Amino acid sequence: MSIGTRDLGLGTREAQGHGGPRAAAFSASRVPSPESRPPRIALVAGETSGDLLGAGLIAQLRERFPHAQFAGIGGDAMRNAGCETWFDASELSLMGLVEVLRHLPRLLKLRKELRERLLAWQPDVFIGIDAPDFNLGVEQWLKQRGIRTVHYVSPSVWAWKEKRAEKIGASADLVLCLFPMEPPIYARHGVDARFVGHPMADDIDNQSDRDAARAALGISSSSPVLAVLPGSRLGEVNRLAETFFEAAWQVSEKVPGLQVLVPAANAAVKPVLAEHLSRSALPMLRSHLLDGRARTAMIAADVVLLASGTATLEAMLVKRPMVVGYKVAPLTARIVKALGLIKVQRFALPNILAGEDLAPELIQQDCTSEKVAAAVVDWFTHPQKVAALQSRYLKLHAELRCDASARAADAVAELLARAPAGKATP
Repeated sequence: MSIGTRDLGLGTREAQGHGGPRAAAFSASRVPSPESRPPRIALVAGETSGDLLGAGLIAQLRERFPHAQFAGIGGDAMRNAGCETWFDASELSLMGLVEVLRHLPRLLKLRKELRERLLAWQPDVFIGIDAPDFNLGVEQWLKQRGIRTVHYVSPSVWAWKEKRAEKIGASADLVLCLFPMEPPIYARHGVDARFVGHPMADDIDNQSDRDAARAALGISSSSPVLAVLPGSRLGEVNRLAETFFEAAWQVSEKVPGLQVLVPAANAAVKPVLAEHLSRSALPMLRSHLLDGRARTAMIAADVVLLASGTATLEAMLVKRPMVVGYKVAPLTARIVKALGLIKVQRFALPNILAGEDLAPELIQQDCTSEKVAAAVVDWFTHPQKVAALQSRYLKLHAELRCDASARAADAVAELLARAPAGKATP
């Protein structure tokens, strides 16, 4: 069950102090008519990445609509961009089925209050930023009441059953896609979807400064460096850390003087990583457990070993060769295989974007320390392969660098220029 920018995220912090206390008792009669007021744009983001996307989009929309009003759910970045947050983004930052179920009554109450407040405020458009398990339902409810809806960041329709695109179209008048292979899938189902590019590609330079990154981390410029990222969730870390650290030790035996960087994605996983490191064969002087700083660690590295996910895109954009590993619970793997839920042969985003295997992928039973170590050593011992990889990474980077926030704002402005659909009875 996915709920935030990666999962349905929700925290415990109340929204007081971010646009006032919760309140749903608003009268639609108090709302000025659209002809007599500035445009109203509602946005809902549930994680840090979504909050940043929202802030970038708000900045660009304000250039097109200087007097627009922005409100909804967001974090510090969206507030700083001028969004009145009725609820804080931390309320949508839960991860994992058990945690979601435990907070379900609160989530349902929040959704009800949000929908009532949106209906009273009468936005000209609602933009759900990622968080599909929360946002798509809100979007569908609003769309049925004549409010234009946008879903920003397409769920992975290319990986799962394609019919999901049709269901997303029932919720969103417009889907804003980060990857170029997504709009054609929606087109086959009559859904208006636009490729806007990836904001991360806009943020990262074509060439990353390895020496500066190493200096920032206190690492010798001449040492061979491996960055190890076993994931951002406890389940991922517990399934991958032992294999990854054992592989790193095997690499160190073949690559003299190897330094290993281990950036902890968040505070929750850091002690788990520390425990796995303490039980590994890696000498402490060769491993460096970091608080965050994943991008700096990847730039500082010669090779990156990481879990499948968005981090693979970041490693590609900083132009580092990588080895991708992943394991899910055995029962989950059997269910997915039996039901034929996965429709892709590749899992790492660089490989999917390229349509070829730029990075070795070692999934499930293939994700062993021996196979992982061999793939990492191959990058260290074949610099000509690394050099050849750079041109492919640069091409993919250019395809994704499209000034994403500006293109997304253009698409939203185009939607706002259309005559709104007739409104159904609330």
